Amino acid sequence: STLPAVAEELLREIKKAFQETSQVPDDLLLGLKFIFGPTAVPALDLVDQRSVTRVRSPSGRILYQVLGSSGKLYTCYSSCHFCTCPAFGFSVLQKSESLLCKHILAVYLSQALGACQELAVSEEQLTNILLAEEEDEG
Repeated sequence: STLPAVAEELLREIKKAFQETSQVPDDLLLGLKFIFGPTAVPALDLVDQRSVTRVRSPSGRILYQVLGSSGKLYTCYSSCHFCTCPAFGFSVLQKSESLLCKHILAVYLSQALGACQELAVSEEQLTNILLAEEEDEG
């Protein structure tokens, strides 16, 4: 994976704690804030609002859509650690100020907490989602 080992381990600990107690202990929340900085709290808000949807096609392709706080839908690819939001392009790719944006962190946290909405789509619908993203960028 593309996250540092300490971040991977923290997400594993969050998942384990949540499975055992249905909550995330304060020390792990502090760890989130320490590792991910200012994206931690907004990402947790997105998870609380159930803003993360896992989109799956019949062939098994998976992507995530996150409804951002602005009301815009962003597409995230956890497999390659990428988001279509402007903050990802600027803070993560250009400036290397952050490990990730709040949308990808929300995807990872939703996976750990079992809080993803599920959406099954056809291959054609998945293609349309991907092409719509390209048009937005172009």
